[in-house]
Amino acid sequence: MSPSSPSSVKHDPPAHGVAASLMRLSRVTERLLNALMVLALVAMIALVFTNVVLRYGFNSGISMSVELSRFLFVWVTFLGTVVCLMRHEHLSVTTFSDRLPAPLQAVLARLVTLVMLGCCLMLLKGSYAQTLLNWSNVSPISGIPVGVFYLAGLVAGGLMSVILLFRLVAPASLSRPAVSGEELP
Repeated sequence: MSPSSPSSVKHDPPAHGVAASLMRLSRVTERLLNALMVLALVAMIALVFTNVVLRYGFNSGISMSVELSRFLFVWVTFLGTVVCLMRHEHLSVTTFSDRLPAPLQAVLARLVTLVMLGCCLMLLKGSYAQTLLNWSNVSPISGIPVGVFYLAGLVAGGLMSVILLFRLVAPASLSRPAVSGEELP
């Protein structure tokens, strides 16, 4: 059968009520984060390309392009970690856990999720403190508060904490594993 034939396409079981609303919210959030990352990457490419052309072709340049590109890169990185977590695409080593019985795998998965949540909460706490400490410091060229760097960690830590809390309390049917080449409707 070809991949596009109707019988080879997997469909999620129909979800009702709160579960359906949460899945829709997850998909909308993922699309929004992807769109923000695309916009940031396009802006970075445009800034860097324009700056290179201006420097080598006209001995001038956009002074703030380096700082803006750096800010955007940090945000793309942190938003990308959130999307990877949503799609279960972070690197994992399952050599040991795959050999365990299914009940122990479930316990280990919850334990790993708790550890990840602890790390995200530490990221959240540290980023919050750094955002507050550095908000009044402005970058020398662009004038953007340096706290914007740390705000990316704060936003990512908060979003990842919510995702991990949801995974701890939600039924397994709501946590969708990543599928290569998966398309969102």
